[in-house]
Amino acid sequence: MDRTKVAIIRADEYDRAQIRSALQQGLALIGGWNHLIKPGDDVFVKINHLSPPSPPERAIVTHPVFVEAVLDLLKETSAAITVGDDIPASDGDGFRISGYRAMCERAGVKLVNLKQSGFVKVRCDGQRLETVYLAKAVADADVVINLPKLKTHSLTLFTGGVKNLYGTIPSGLRTRFHGDYPGLEDFCQALVDIFATAKPTLTIMDGIVAMEGEGPAGGKPRNLGLILASLDAVALDAAAGRIIGLDPTEVLTTRIAHERGLGVGDLRNIEVVGERIESVSLPDFSLPASAVGRFLDRVPRFLSQFFMRLLTMRPRVVTQNCVGCAACQNACPVGAIVVRKGEARIDRSICIHCMCCHE
Repeated sequence: MDRTKVAIIRADEYDRAQIRSALQQGLALIGGWNHLIKPGDDVFVKINHLSPPSPPERAIVTHPVFVEAVLDLLKETSAAITVGDDIPASDGDGFRISGYRAMCERAGVKLVNLKQSGFVKVRCDGQRLETVYLAKAVADADVVINLPKLKTHSLTLFTGGVKNLYGTIPSGLRTRFHGDYPGLEDFCQALVDIFATAKPTLTIMDGIVAMEGEGPAGGKPRNLGLILASLDAVALDAAAGRIIGLDPTEVLTTRIAHERGLGVGDLRNIEVVGERIESVSLPDFSLPASAVGRFLDRVPRFLSQFFMRLLTMRPRVVTQNCVGCAACQNACPVGAIVVRKGEARIDRSICIHCMCCHE
């Protein structure tokens, strides 16, 4: 039986021609995509366009030059292409700030804010969700191309191919689910439910410049110079996690998706083609503070409980930077934050440490 393939290709910078060449190499290594996309197919390209609106140099969003190189190749298939993500309308034109508005106009490709194109209620049959509202652009697509950014995440350790599909549901639901599923295991089960419903056809990860530290929005850019591609987003996440020093079993979205048969999360059953993981790994990649908590499973329970109280991530207001905009208040799923006299305050008694305010 053939093992699932993950291609790892080097690309040193956001040079469109260099990325296009690397993509061609990587796609060829995993069997190409001509058998996946037929002329006239509706193709939805799911980017990572996390708020707040930011220029691509901050490494919060999938870089628009990376996406433009993907679009160059996609347009050769004669498919009907739409690029999008669900972003806040209150932020003005976030797509302009990130460079996506100009890029898609240049490429002649439709760009949509998923909240404006609408959502449809679909059956989920998941472990936590029976139904969910999925972006109409995703539900109607013949092919979903998943383009995550390689980033750490203060809650889930890592955000990659699986978690990128969380952006295919309405922002209000995303906030609500943090409150409905405050336990990390339950929340990650819900994330995997949504991933299984969105069903990406192909995942290509922007790892040219990643984010380390307290991602997905507050970390620091880190040059990796890598592109990963696979038909299996779970396998891709397993490989990407290992590159930055994470065992795939420590990333709950990877482990849960593997256990549910939605992809391969065991590196022993993954054929890595192109660069070897060992040759591109970064042992000094800075992980979020929450990573320490995963290692506490290996120590006696009385010690792990003591250290968990010390190491649990808790948001705090940086008073010298707070402008009283209420963005964190609006993001909090349990109403633990209020803005009074122009300054945000956190009620520790009801905070669930979901870090939505940090994002």
